[in-house]
Amino acid sequence: MKLGFVSDSLGGMPFDRMLDNAARMGVDGVEVNTCGWSTAPHCDLKGLLADGVRRKAFLQAFADRGLQIISLNANGNPLHPTDPAQGQGLRDTIRLAGALGIKTVCTMSGLPAGNATDTMPNWVVSSWPPETQEILRYQWEEKLIPFWTELAALAAENGVERIALELHGNQCVYNVPSLLKLRSAIGPAIGANLDPSHLFWMGADPLIAAETLGKAVYHVHAKDTFLNAPVQATTSLLESGSLTDIPARSWSYVTLGYGHGEEWWRQFCYRLKMGGYDGWLSIEHEDVLLNSLEGLEKSVALLRGVMPIAPADFKPQAI
Repeated sequence: MKLGFVSDSLGGMPFDRMLDNAARMGVDGVEVNTCGWSTAPHCDLKGLLADGVRRKAFLQAFADRGLQIISLNANGNPLHPTDPAQGQGLRDTIRLAGALGIKTVCTMSGLPAGNATDTMPNWVVSSWPPETQEILRYQWEEKLIPFWTELAALAAENGVERIALELHGNQCVYNVPSLLKLRSAIGPAIGANLDPSHLFWMGADPLIAAETLGKAVYHVHAKDTFLNAPVQATTSLLESGSLTDIPARSWSYVTLGYGHGEEWWRQFCYRLKMGGYDGWLSIEHEDVLLNSLEGLEKSVALLRGVMPIAPADFKPQAI
């Protein structure tokens, strides 16, 4: 496995300083945010698309520090009913990935409205009342599958081999069955960006998810979640409070090790290997209480202690 981080983890730093810190920490690469829910402080998406000289300089900045570009990240809602710019940003990200020779794009499935006249995304999380099933039919058959049929073709045209969808709340694809459902409809261009932090607060088990998804895991975000049991006991894990009010929330995103210890992360890496994954672990730091650089350094140190690096070489002796 290889170790890196999402560029927005150090989003307050200029591009060169962010890369200098990546090289200093000894990670292998950086995943670059391009658009969507990110202001993309380290990537001028349209400027890079339009200018081959700028693309060459962008690639050289990584190479000069011995770093790789892990992937481009267009996380957001590309099927937002009133914000078509998010879908266009994803299309441009795929085109830029092709121009840079990057084979993986990370994004989310998108969440449409509940019907053709609605203006707000609608996330269905139960099977009752009955209108939820009509919402799901509309979202999947009329929006999600046609969109991803188009995007898979665009990826192929641009030499992008893997679209890694993050299993994330407020998206049509948010768990293992929904990922596999879309993958079955679209084909192997679609895989998972497995981020355990979201599965934690939705009540799933990322260890089993890693093994179950197997070869469908195309990318991994390393992010942790603190489950605040005393608050959860009265509010459940359906949490709509402020992301910055950690004491009042039933769950919060935290630095690796502050929600689940080293032993859990060791098991996670091993389950990934059991499922056949030997790719990137990309740290996504979103802890509002810890300094971003300090939190990233702590996360790097934890993963370095548990992640497999060298290829397996065990062979039974001939006895």
